Amino acid sequence: MLTLVLVGAGGFLGAIARYLVSGWVQNSTSSFPWGTLAVNFIGCILIGLLMGITENRQWFSPEIRALALIGVLGGFTTFSTFGYETFSLLKSGQLLSAAANIMIQMSLGIGGAGMGYFTGRWI
Repeated sequence: MLTLVLVGAGGFLGAIARYLVSGWVQNSTSSFPWGTLAVNFIGCILIGLLMGITENRQWFSPEIRALALIGVLGGFTTFSTFGYETFSLLKSGQLLSAAANIMIQMSLGIGGAGMGYFTGRWI
């Protein structure tokens, strides 16, 4: 139960951070979604950093990892998880799986957004 509370609290904080950072970046740029790109890139850097520390030094307890990695970064951007999982596949030499992950995630993500959009217009 504690882990669920930590993930939820982290998600709350991550979502607020995403809203603030993305909005700040987007308000100072053009119509291209720079705010989303910035949040996704920052999230990927942070998850890579935290996972590198966790793998090499075991500094974080399972509860802190749940709070920070799943909660905060999950609320900030799920793209960070996608980026790290794909990097892990590449790091372990699973090039075909990494390429498949990229293609499937992007295709389903874009396709799902389109399906949802057109379904919403139809309803």
